[in-house]
Amino acid sequence: MSNDLIQHPEMSAVARILGIYIQSLPAGTPVGIKELVKQLPLGETSIANGLRELVAFGYLERSVESLPGGRIVTRTVSYNHPRAALSRPGACVTPSTRAGDPPPSSPERPLEPGPEPVAAPVAAPAPVRMPLPAPEPEPEPLAEPVAAPVPVRVPALAVGEEPGAEQPGAGRVPVPLNADDPERHRLACEVLAGLRRASPRLVLGERDIRYLAGGVEAWLERGVGVYALVAALTAKLPGDLRNPAGLIAHRLAAQLPPPLAPLPRAPDFVPPDPFQTCTTCDRAFRSSAPGTCKGCRPAEEEAAEEAGEVEQASAAGS
Repeated sequence: MSNDLIQHPEMSAVARILGIYIQSLPAGTPVGIKELVKQLPLGETSIANGLRELVAFGYLERSVESLPGGRIVTRTVSYNHPRAALSRPGACVTPSTRAGDPPPSSPERPLEPGPEPVAAPVAAPAPVRMPLPAPEPEPEPLAEPVAAPVPVRVPALAVGEEPGAEQPGAGRVPVPLNADDPERHRLACEVLAGLRRASPRLVLGERDIRYLAGGVEAWLERGVGVYALVAALTAKLPGDLRNPAGLIAHRLAAQLPPPLAPLPRAPDFVPPDPFQTCTTCDRAFRSSAPGTCKGCRPAEEEAAEEAGEVEQASAAGS
């Protein structure tokens, strides 16, 4: 283990840790960035910067080699002293060689034998993405002929309406299936006019009442009572109510209940038979015609059978 590496004044702590860890590994151990990330609590960026720093100061030497199978690997050689790397033939001068240092051929002290080189197969470099040519500008589409505007049908104004007045919640108020019911229409107008009694903020004008009356009739047609209808229209009013007619129109459309199924027809009432008095025992019983009760009926039938046998016997004797 090199003391120069541990006590190097210019190297960062990450580079020293990487150098000490790599020197402690046996020869042939992979020392790529991916492998070092698995073994050390450092990120890929920190490890890459530390390896470049070790190469710059001469503690690591990295060379690219081609294997017989065509695979390209990076061979890493670790040195205990940077001068050992500089003394190799063809070695370049690194930042660790400062002015005033002795040349590598005449070291001040004998060099210690360094450990065997550590080979680290590294994956092939990522392919460089070439910029794609800019797409040619598409020709501008020809202007299509503009169709003539379709005339919009404007509904006729009701009596007393001003031109340009907008209907509140237009197109959303439901209509009854049977609109020819003057009494129900009158009740619907009374319900709308009386909403201000439930809340002073629900003051509706005559034009709004005429417009919303159809929606109230649709509710009444589906069997909703007046009290239930008023409760649904006045419940949980918003604090800032600016358009009471629009709120009523929305609730009439959004909360419209479904029609109720017809109730099953009750069976016709059949009155019971009137009371009769038994001609044999004077007991009261129900029957559609006078006669004997159930208790006296068997005795009467036996007497009738005996009378029939006597008649048959007399007829046979004659």
